[in-house]
Amino acid sequence: MTPSLPRMLADRSVLIVEDQYLIADELRTLVERLGGRVLGPVGQVAAAIRLLAEEKPDLALLDVNLDGEEVYTVAEALSTAGVPFVFATGYDSWIIDPRFSDTPLLEKPVALPALVAALEELKLS
Repeated sequence: MTPSLPRMLADRSVLIVEDQYLIADELRTLVERLGGRVLGPVGQVAAAIRLLAEEKPDLALLDVNLDGEEVYTVAEALSTAGVPFVFATGYDSWIIDPRFSDTPLLEKPVALPALVAALEELKLS
């Protein structure tokens, strides 16, 4: 018997900003396993900003480096809109812009327990 997963994202939309298809798909699967509805995924800053103009998510998962473009414009827009977000990256924490040093950081590849812990840190549990 498989233990049930927490439905901590039930009735919540989650924007995924990730430029690598396989990682974006893994994040989508994790969000859906936690009951969330995925917006995107999108792999470019401009596409993420356009999507934000159409719909305000409840949460966002952001890759820091989108094919050489930093995601901080999206992070700023989310902060302004009051949307919590988590960085998912292969980089060390020191690479994160100091303005976002308090943002939870997930190491890629993201494991379900790590995502659950980050959501708890954001008080989304």
